[in-house]
Amino acid sequence: MRRVPPEEQRTTGTPSVDLAEQTRIVSRLVAEVPDTRLAGPTPCPAYTVGGLLGHLRGLAVAFRDAARKDLGPTTDTAPDPAAASLPAAWREELPRVLGELAEAWQDPGAWTGMTRAGGVDLPGEVAGAVAVDELVIHGWDLARATGQEYLPDGAALRASHAFLLAAAHEGDRGGGIFGPVVAVPDDAPLLDRAVGLSGRDPGWAPPTAP
Repeated sequence: MRRVPPEEQRTTGTPSVDLAEQTRIVSRLVAEVPDTRLAGPTPCPAYTVGGLLGHLRGLAVAFRDAARKDLGPTTDTAPDPAAASLPAAWREELPRVLGELAEAWQDPGAWTGMTRAGGVDLPGEVAGAVAVDELVIHGWDLARATGQEYLPDGAALRASHAFLLAAAHEGDRGGGIFGPVVAVPDDAPLLDRAVGLSGRDPGWAPPTAP
């Protein structure tokens, strides 16, 4: 979860997205992560696989509560890679909170009014768009880091790409949400284009052992 700058805290025009299938996809990826990969690298330089799983748990809880307008400690804290600890029961807990996240955003009221996530006050539809994007891009991160196939939910992927494209074009900044945009051919698959807009190389793979 990244900190949303003020220029992106306006409404996005993003329609509500059912997160149920995307959270199931991420949960299936989680279930196949071997313990031997937890210390391995991911496309996010700040996170190991274990750190990324801890981050996913934290953002799932934060955006679940943001959807519920249950504002407090879980929504008031800015993301901190150093604090992305992985609970001992992560294999059970992470799918549970991902399911709760999807259920919370199925309420149409979650997409309206104001809420908060990462310590930033946001319109509900912006918070929802960020949640969708986090699930799609971090799902790719996890799949790549652990050698799994990844086919995100189509509606979630389209929403993520639209959100990332709008963010990259904001004020002609040309920058990605997670880092500088990585150039990807216009005819590349939509997932590759979204990954590039997020500041990642679609061709990233874990380093091979010498």
